[in-house]
Amino acid sequence: MRAVPARLLPSWAWVTTLTVGAVAAVAVLAVRADDGPKPVAGAARPSASASAQPHPAPSAPPAVPDGSGTGRRVVYSLAQHRLWLVDASDSPRRTFPVWAGTVSPDPGNYTVSTRRESTTGSDGVQIEHIVYFAAKSGVSIAFSNAVDGSSPPPPAAGTRTGGIRMRAADGAALWTFATPGTTVAVVS
Repeated sequence: MRAVPARLLPSWAWVTTLTVGAVAAVAVLAVRADDGPKPVAGAARPSASASAQPHPAPSAPPAVPDGSGTGRRVVYSLAQHRLWLVDASDSPRRTFPVWAGTVSPDPGNYTVSTRRESTTGSDGVQIEHIVYFAAKSGVSIAFSNAVDGSSPPPPAAGTRTGGIRMRAADGAALWTFATPGTTVAVVS
């Protein structure tokens, strides 16, 4: 018995077959999608009195807390875990959230005493832009940011830390703004 040589299809035939199959699959899916639920024309545009919007308008940044003084200053809200950099005309230049240490300063006015470019924090993390402004019960209190931009790990039970951390970009902005002698107003 003699073997019959197999015929190979040309590549254009394979491409054509695969293309026709793909177009057919897309057509079937399109017909199925067309059979699904359709939006009601009146629901396409929410009324002005709609209580929930799919994309809420961005909210304004929080206002500088009342009772934080006047003039150029850094404002630190203990309750909001937030800083404001306020210029001489009482306009907030920047505001951002912070992570507080376990020892917080008492409400009141302080002055930036010293600054340090970088060191290792009490949690072993490399920090930079350290701005010292207070001390409480033997613990120095300062603003800083982790060099790698991370948030601080939860402190070990009983650990006393006075570091108030922020994101790296916020730390750089604070470093530029809070030169020695700058007022730091701490509010509840």
